Amino acid sequence: MSASFSSLVKNIPSDLPVLIAGPTASGKSALALEIAETSGGVIVNADALQVFSNWCIVTARPSPEEEARAPHRLYGHIPGDQKYSVGHWLRDVRPLLNCGQRPIIVGGTGLNLTALTEGLADIPLTPQKIRAEGEALLSEGGLSALLSDIDPDTLARIDQKNPARVARAWEVQRSTGRGLASWQDATPPPLLPLNAAAPFVMDADRDWLRERIERRFDLMLDGGALEEASANLAEWDPKAPHAKAIGAPELIAHLKGEITLSEARDLAIIASQQYAKRQRTWFRKRMKSWQAITLPA
Repeated sequence: MSASFSSLVKNIPSDLPVLIAGPTASGKSALALEIAETSGGVIVNADALQVFSNWCIVTARPSPEEEARAPHRLYGHIPGDQKYSVGHWLRDVRPLLNCGQRPIIVGGTGLNLTALTEGLADIPLTPQKIRAEGEALLSEGGLSALLSDIDPDTLARIDQKNPARVARAWEVQRSTGRGLASWQDATPPPLLPLNAAAPFVMDADRDWLRERIERRFDLMLDGGALEEASANLAEWDPKAPHAKAIGAPELIAHLKGEITLSEARDLAIIASQQYAKRQRTWFRKRMKSWQAITLPA
């Protein structure tokens, strides 16, 4: 931790909840641990993949040694085949906001953090039948087949070139008879308003971050990532929630003899760098009022 980071840490009131966002490999967990050890608190995971029990090394969860230095919550507590949404995470994090120790909430999943600080619309789950209907429409007619059924208010808010965003808006409209924008406008108050916390976002230089991502994956391989993948091979399901862990599909493909380990390494690093790019875009768009920590410091 740099001297400037140490100064930042010491100036955070010890009773104020802390939020730490940032792209993968930017040092979020190290900062959270520094804060916890300096002024106390429980470190709470806000990463959508570090919740799964069957991937520790590949998802860069804190090590047992790091967890022994401060209390950690919501890491590895969900089976890999179990669905775990933003709503599930909010329900799990709610009791930790008033547990007697100030929470230090850290993660790279921007939607979790914005749902926590801005609120989350209580939209019913989409029935599988309707999701399959939407997938068929998208496959047969492209985005225009879905866009034509979405209300104007929602169309004005979503990225109409993003298949996932369009599909989600269509599913909500089809399953509830109500537009996504209408649901969003009825969003309940947030569990932790931003003005009641100390929010930080890691603003990492692109080239600096790309090099860190590459080095970190090599450290993962040295630390047993391939062995971890081997332990998951027998029950591997590419459609399972845990299968989105970056590096997991690539290492599994190598274990199946489909690609070399060198190819798996390169593909995993590229996927991680692409993910970091998407994260940086999200944070700069949605977290303009958070205190930016420029990296490298």
